Amino acid sequence: MQLRILFIIAIISVGNLSFGQSIKAKRAHKFFEAKSFIKAAKLYEELPETAVFLENLADCYYFNGMMEKASKTYEKALTRLDHSESKGTFFKLAHALYGIGNIAEADSIMALAKSMDINTFELKEKLEKSAPFFYNVNLITNGNSSGDFGINYYNDQITFASLSSNGSKTYSWNDKPYLDLFIGDFTEEGAIENINPLSNTVNTKTHESNAVVSKDGQTLYFSRTNDKRYEIDDQKVAVVKLYRATLVGGEWKDVEELAFNSDQHSVLHPALNSDDSKLYFSSDMDGGVGSFDIYYVNMTQDGNYGEPINLGGIINTQHREQFPFISKDSTLYYASEGLTGFGGLDIFMCELKKDKITFGTPLNLGQTINTGKDDFSYVVNSDDNTGFLSSNRNDNDNLYYFTREKNERTFLVEGSVKDKNSKEILPNTLITLLDKDGNAIDSVVVGQDGTYKFYTKPFQEYKIEGFKPLYIPSVVDFNTDDSGKIELDIELELESYDDAEDIVIEKDGYVFIQLENIYFELDKWAIKPQAASTLDILVELMKKYPRMEVQLSAHTDTRSSYEYNMTLSDNRAKSAKEYIITKGIERSRLSSVGYGETQLLVNCGDDCTEDEHSINRRCEFIITK
Repeated sequence: MQLRILFIIAIISVGNLSFGQSIKAKRAHKFFEAKSFIKAAKLYEELPETAVFLENLADCYYFNGMMEKASKTYEKALTRLDHSESKGTFFKLAHALYGIGNIAEADSIMALAKSMDINTFELKEKLEKSAPFFYNVNLITNGNSSGDFGINYYNDQITFASLSSNGSKTYSWNDKPYLDLFIGDFTEEGAIENINPLSNTVNTKTHESNAVVSKDGQTLYFSRTNDKRYEIDDQKVAVVKLYRATLVGGEWKDVEELAFNSDQHSVLHPALNSDDSKLYFSSDMDGGVGSFDIYYVNMTQDGNYGEPINLGGIINTQHREQFPFISKDSTLYYASEGLTGFGGLDIFMCELKKDKITFGTPLNLGQTINTGKDDFSYVVNSDDNTGFLSSNRNDNDNLYYFTREKNERTFLVEGSVKDKNSKEILPNTLITLLDKDGNAIDSVVVGQDGTYKFYTKPFQEYKIEGFKPLYIPSVVDFNTDDSGKIELDIELELESYDDAEDIVIEKDGYVFIQLENIYFELDKWAIKPQAASTLDILVELMKKYPRMEVQLSAHTDTRSSYEYNMTLSDNRAKSAKEYIITKGIERSRLSSVGYGETQLLVNCGDDCTEDEHSINRRCEFIITK
């Protein structure tokens, strides 16, 4: 009886434990879905280490910058997850590893996430040669311990977001106070003084951040988190929106939402171009490339906005792109975690192309400013090469001041050369780097792998040529104006003459130009009209391909003596060559040889018919280069 009672008690205890865990799991999931990550983490830490619990717990750490805990927890989760469906988890684990300095391991994990080779050490070396600037970065002191970011120019002052000192309400994401916008004076000593919050028309009980002022100082754009949550994909989400305020009597008033906001997606991080004609921002609206993309809208003089335009797949990735800034020289700077970098958000730059609309390839600013954690909200005065950024490199969001110095850059140009049709590698091809005027700068004969590599200077125009005997040379024009092209990958494809032209054939190891036979009068070598018309076809072909070189070979039949036939054939070959030269073909591109009766096509001896003699009596055109 006593044993039975103990058994019942054990069952009840297990049931209570299971019931308790079920309640705790529901609460943890509820906090997690509401993005109350700190509260969710405390509960997940007490639950069994299932795949779902571990991955959610790792996310809680990850989204609050606890990269040591995040990496260890993701690694545990991956032992219980299907790796074929875990690219997102690999991606976050890699960033967590970058954040704690495990670069080699992070590279191997990121390679799995992106299905491509990743080598951060190699990236660092390349950027040391090609990044446009080297940075000297210093922490700004302003009296707050953490939570400062989104610094920007504010007339003669600066503006930034910082934790609010008003009210006791905290943000459930990180259990810290909400953000407000402040202004202050930046001193030569690298501190912010005379700090004051913006007016209550701008700052509210929710988040405000990332303010930018128009060039005339009359309009303020800023981000504000919605005070209500709306259901998006079965979750209650408080989106971020862009607002505009107008300066009236020295106060910011008439605060209003911008027309392209929505309760179904966020619009944040405003930036203005040099003439205030375009407003750039980040958004996760439908139709983008990925998570958050960089967009812009055209602004009209009457204060209206065009439709949002996505900057496209060169700028944006399937991951976060945020915090755009347009410098006075029209360069776009922004933060990305999807482009190849050093971990977390890295700062990239893109120069405006000649069309004044599109931007070039993004260029990572290098490891003198980017770290393994989040580096973002970059602004610069391109006149004096000073500026600001935000970073959590010291575990909390802080403001930093920088100066930058120009780097004597080089751009790597590399690629390989292949047959245009067969796609086979073409070893022993001569690859030549030329300046814009066609002068050779450097050259290399490729090896068995068909690859080549050159270093070039920025903001230059170049040509690159591939040349191989019996192939049409291939020339590609390129320039290094676009900042992002630190590695130009130019694949050259060469087409053989026999693939390109129907009258060119390959036979017995030689490449022939197949033309009608040239006829000469008996014992003569003067070019007659029929022969001239045939040779004119060759002239046009050689004009079409200026690097083509041809050997003209004359042959006789067996009639007459050996010595006579050698002389006759040599004269006929020379005569054809001289005719072609009179048509404008350089002498150096032509050679002639008389073979007499030494290379008969029909070896018929003393019993040759007239037809057989005519077959042997011929002129051949062999492409030698």
